Amino acid sequence: MRYSQYFIPTVKETPADAEVISHQLMLRAGMIRKLAAGIYNYLPLGLRSIRKVENIIREEMNRAGAIELLMPTVQPAELWQESGRWEQYGKELLRFKDRKDAEFCLGPTHEEVITDLVRREVKSYRQMPLNLYQIQGKFRDEIRPRFGLMRGREFIMKDAYSFDVDEAGADNAYEKMYKAYRRIFERCGLKFRAVEADTGSIGGTSSHEFMVLAESGEDAIVSCSACEYAANVEKAEARQVECVVSAENGPLEKVLTPDRRSIEEVSSFLGVQSSALLKTLVLLADGEQVVALLRGDHDLNEIKLRNALGCDHVEMASDEQVESITGAPVGFAGPVGLSVKIIADVAVRGMNNFVTGANAKDLHYKNVRFDRDFTPTMWADIRNVVQGDPCPRCSGGSLEMWRGIEVGHVFKLGMKYSKALKATFLDAEGKEQTIFMGCYGIGVSRTVAACIEQNHDDNGIIFPLPIAPFHCIVSALDPKKDEVRIAAESLYEQLSAAGVEVLLDDRDERPGVKFKDADLIGIPLRLVVGSKNLAEGKVELKDRKTGEVRLLPMNDAVETVVATVKQALSS
Repeated sequence: MRYSQYFIPTVKETPADAEVISHQLMLRAGMIRKLAAGIYNYLPLGLRSIRKVENIIREEMNRAGAIELLMPTVQPAELWQESGRWEQYGKELLRFKDRKDAEFCLGPTHEEVITDLVRREVKSYRQMPLNLYQIQGKFRDEIRPRFGLMRGREFIMKDAYSFDVDEAGADNAYEKMYKAYRRIFERCGLKFRAVEADTGSIGGTSSHEFMVLAESGEDAIVSCSACEYAANVEKAEARQVECVVSAENGPLEKVLTPDRRSIEEVSSFLGVQSSALLKTLVLLADGEQVVALLRGDHDLNEIKLRNALGCDHVEMASDEQVESITGAPVGFAGPVGLSVKIIADVAVRGMNNFVTGANAKDLHYKNVRFDRDFTPTMWADIRNVVQGDPCPRCSGGSLEMWRGIEVGHVFKLGMKYSKALKATFLDAEGKEQTIFMGCYGIGVSRTVAACIEQNHDDNGIIFPLPIAPFHCIVSALDPKKDEVRIAAESLYEQLSAAGVEVLLDDRDERPGVKFKDADLIGIPLRLVVGSKNLAEGKVELKDRKTGEVRLLPMNDAVETVVATVKQALSS
């Protein structure tokens, strides 16, 4: 491909409305252009990278036994009403009516459609296991679309759905997809973690998110320094840590703490560590009053609390509600004497003689002990883990904190959708059974954006070779000179014939302009053809990622580039 005949509308200035680096660089590199809020045109360079990701996905999905199909973007309301998600999904579901006044939506996901298809076609256990996938545009009417392709309204997604006769088969399908996803992101050249995650609005029994590691990531994740354990902070398990404040049995003592409400204020005033305080949080769980207890230096994880209580919604009680339940203003609540459900975090099991609010203004208790002074209704892991916590899965590791960008998610759905939509089959004994399902998604366009968030410098994008728009760019420094033009054309033709995707920069531009554009669009390898080096029979090869520059004989340049490309694509 010749640069002079290609469509690469690069820009020098950073667009004012682009907040994150992937959005800035994709606009500057001429990869995307905005059509409307959260809706983008994919220009040739951007589309080439997206197609690279799609091809890797297809190869690995096919290798894992999945079969490609394509489902409609427009979906009838009846299916969503049947599953119960028509109202549950909220305003992100773009709804409309056709000329006959029938209700439809633009598909944000396809659980209902695929389940409907399978319930019509699959009747016997002999037709399973089955795994069907598609790569298709999705639409979610985000209230605040932002960050370019990171959180757009329209995006490209791969979604797959497995169908099995029993839970063991569903577990096997899940494991296959988990391994396939690891291969996909490894082949894309990305640094990532597969983390245990909450199932969210999709539902199901368990799930893993695949997170590209990047400082700009919206999600906080943890991983073990010694084993493969990794989880979203929302899901990360906390191992009980011993925190014995005092071995002596002190008497329960009420102390004056004037206007000291926060953990920091009370611990400083009483001269104790924050870990010696018991934090008492008053909440409403599906409208029911509940108190959560944590160590003073720990924070509540509302998702864990919700799961422990088996409720759908948790919210902090208002100041008025706190005072009504405890008899004291906010900042002086404690569990002693309360008659509501009390759930205590497992990290406080090792505490004794601790400090907590006394349910009276300006008063706290010292030397509070479990069982003697109060007994929690239940114990559960309800806190956020922190850097350095011991790993919950191995004995020698500690937890490390990362920022991540979610690019893939796998779910064990169980019978959530098949039961709602009555997707059944006849087993070997002729009895009707409900199908077990799994679903598996990858944000294709988001993966390209996440790759740029992870791989860039001050000069532009640094694409991993497997998903770069081109493998190599040949920069002819002065194409008007015959020897430069002929040499550049020869390299271009030889590389193309060898299967290397190459862009020939044949523009009549200054060398500095060509170098800046090459760095901006992130092509991994750059061959520079100039009259000075040609006089010695050499060309310059630069590695975009490492910055390494080598002078190579013309005869060796093609072989070196071909070998580099083959090695990157085979790893």
